[in-house]
Amino acid sequence: MSDLLIILLTISEVVLLGVVIMFFLRLRKSEALLAGIQLKQEEFIKRLQFNTQLENELVATFERRQHELISLNNELEGRVAELKKLVTQADTYCKSPQFMREIILKGHRAGRTSTQLAKSTGLSLEDVELIIDQA
Repeated sequence: MSDLLIILLTISEVVLLGVVIMFFLRLRKSEALLAGIQLKQEEFIKRLQFNTQLENELVATFERRQHELISLNNELEGRVAELKKLVTQADTYCKSPQFMREIILKGHRAGRTSTQLAKSTGLSLEDVELIIDQA
């Protein structure tokens, strides 16, 4: 009976030893898997940091360009106001009676007819003839 007990205990110890060996083998696989996951996680974190840095650079570039566009827009608005003022002055000058008289007289000297001068200046034919007659 004691021999049978020793054999059973030995068999159970061998089975337990096999279970322990299987446990350690699985533990090693789990550690290798965990190390692989950690490595991939570190690579992922590096990629996220790179993407964040790239995004920050893009945002900074965008902000800089926005400021440049705002300053250019302000300059353009200033020039538009200046040009409007010049156009207004030119229109005022062009509509002055003295300027119209000079245009009609120069046109008459160049050989243009009264009808042509009336069409180009927007005055009536009688007004154009009166100006030519007064000169």
